[in-house]
Amino acid sequence: MDGKRVEGIRACVFDAYGTLFDVNSATAPCLHELGDKAAALNRLWREKQLQYTWLRACQGKHADFWQVTADALDFAVRSLGIDGAELRRRLLDSYLLLGAYPEVPDTLARLKTAGFRLAILSNGTPAMLESAVQNAKLHSLLDAVFSVEQAGVYKPNPRVYQLAVDGFGIVPEQICFVSSNAWDAYAASAFGMRVIWCNRTGQQEEYLPGKPDIVLSSLVEMPARIGP
Repeated sequence: MDGKRVEGIRACVFDAYGTLFDVNSATAPCLHELGDKAAALNRLWREKQLQYTWLRACQGKHADFWQVTADALDFAVRSLGIDGAELRRRLLDSYLLLGAYPEVPDTLARLKTAGFRLAILSNGTPAMLESAVQNAKLHSLLDAVFSVEQAGVYKPNPRVYQLAVDGFGIVPEQICFVSSNAWDAYAASAFGMRVIWCNRTGQQEEYLPGKPDIVLSSLVEMPARIGP
């Protein structure tokens, strides 16, 4: 890490899934039933979930993230030969109670104390995000939660990033957007936001418009890397 900072920031806006909330925790309540298929289910479920958002956006056939998550789960369990209506229900409901990464509460608290306005900008529905935020006890730390349902289209459509600009009434350059998803980080940069890519899994850089200002392996160091 090179110690680079981003300055002139008034608000920090976070992606939810994979950035604040651990999507791999979705299978945690069902590990006994899933056995050695748990890791494969996590991976395929998440891959198909994202694919369906992009494909629906391209087709102009929007369905909310709860439906997309359910469709992706159905694809994944059928592909892996996992049976059981009750198991499927428990897996889907687990998306309402995803665990936050360990450093998230302290990082948000430090940013809040430093005077930054904080928000989530996510593909999730308002109900999904409200449930996850309450479960992780982050509600008091956030000033706003923006859902793509307000735009009627998924990331990386620019209308989604505009929600944060309009919601806070500031220009894109005054927003530090944070995502663990490389495609999301690059898209926010191309939109005009300052960007921290929380590269938790050591992904390679993308060949896409935009470029993150800073790359971190977790959110721990973030408060020291931005300024007003």
